[in-house]
Amino acid sequence: MDKYVITISRQFGALGRTIAQQMSKELGIEFFDRDIVELTAKRMGLPISEISKEEERHGGFFAERRYPLGMGPVSMQEELFQIQSNIIKDIAAMESCIIVGRCGDYCLRHVDRVLDVYVYASFEKRLENCKSILGMDEKTARSMIQDVDKARENYRRKYCKDMAGVFDNRDICIDSGKFGAEKTAEILCGIARSIFS
Repeated sequence: MDKYVITISRQFGALGRTIAQQMSKELGIEFFDRDIVELTAKRMGLPISEISKEEERHGGFFAERRYPLGMGPVSMQEELFQIQSNIIKDIAAMESCIIVGRCGDYCLRHVDRVLDVYVYASFEKRLENCKSILGMDEKTARSMIQDVDKARENYRRKYCKDMAGVFDNRDICIDSGKFGAEKTAEILCGIARSIFS
């Protein structure tokens, strides 16, 4: 089978990462999520913790970096997005894979043989997942769902200016709350096989 890429964007608590892991096993291809953070930190010569802090927020103490040779201030977020975008393109050029988050669908919008997926679920189902699977208390879970979803939405709006809507550049939107993580992965694998075989 020729090389292909699946991108998975997701709501917090909809189990997008779990679904990507299961798809990775079933399809026999790698999935990339936190690995992208590690590769970004390496390219930027910074600790992973610094990259993680900046990844889904705007502003803060690390928002501006000065470059040598009078190049002036550059937004850390801009730099981070560009480096992660290049890493995603590099990975996609090498092998069949699954890219989780980080506007992968936007970064690969000009690449052939890409399936862009958006995983969502009801607030109640995501709250349940956060408590039962991620081990959060209810107050923390509610806060995380709202904060992370808002940060992801703002990030997409900022860097994917022509694709700010939930459905823009997504081939499939699937409710993991209805099917569960395992069945959602199975459905998406079936679609990927039918498209890319």
